[in-house]
Amino acid sequence: MAEQVAIVSGAGRGIGRAIALELARQPMIKLCLCARTPEELHQTRSLSGLGPDRALIVALDLARPEGPRELVEAAMKHFQRVDMLVNNAGWAPRRKALVDFGDAEIDRMVALNLRAPIALTRLVAREMIRLGRPGAIVNIASSAARTAPAKEAIYAATKAGLVAFTWASFAELRSYGIKLAVILPGLVDTSLIPPNRALERSRMLTPQSVAAAVKCVLEASEDACPVEITLEPQYDPMRAGGSR
Repeated sequence: MAEQVAIVSGAGRGIGRAIALELARQPMIKLCLCARTPEELHQTRSLSGLGPDRALIVALDLARPEGPRELVEAAMKHFQRVDMLVNNAGWAPRRKALVDFGDAEIDRMVALNLRAPIALTRLVAREMIRLGRPGAIVNIASSAARTAPAKEAIYAATKAGLVAFTWASFAELRSYGIKLAVILPGLVDTSLIPPNRALERSRMLTPQSVAAAVKCVLEASEDACPVEITLEPQYDPMRAGGSR
């Protein structure tokens, strides 16, 4: 297997950490780990077993307009190439009525859940094309993009936009050998979902479930691209009579 360099955003914990650790098991892999909290990124790198020469830490906020450019520049400076990008970083406040959202909350969701993945995809794809190398870009969306639940209007809109962006980008970039995929997980047991007596957390998806789906995309045959993958818990996490 040839050497590969992967950028993983939101790699400090949860799904992003699970994806980074799954990738770290692959031979000849180098990682660029991004999140806002350096301590969490150092923990991820320690768990990966990779040294600083093979696992670069970039602590920054991708909601900042210049954040995506700074991340890609750091990866290119350190590794001189990018073969994979996993757009996992995202944010959502607690569920509440649309009329109760503030402008700052809306702006942050749009910036982190949609604008940053768009910018990172554009920048990474540009480098892949310039270097004449095929690659893979995987976006982590949510089943909310399809189910559009009440009290998640803004979050659902950003994730639905990410799904549409993935399909349109695949149509443009497929001829360069670049795979584009979007994963839509249902309920995942992470800190983003607060304690809720209506949920049986042991029945929720795990971050490792999502990481396994990312691996499936990366291992797809050269002549096929799994553009959209929906993951649902095998067993319903909702307790009888419960409501989120």
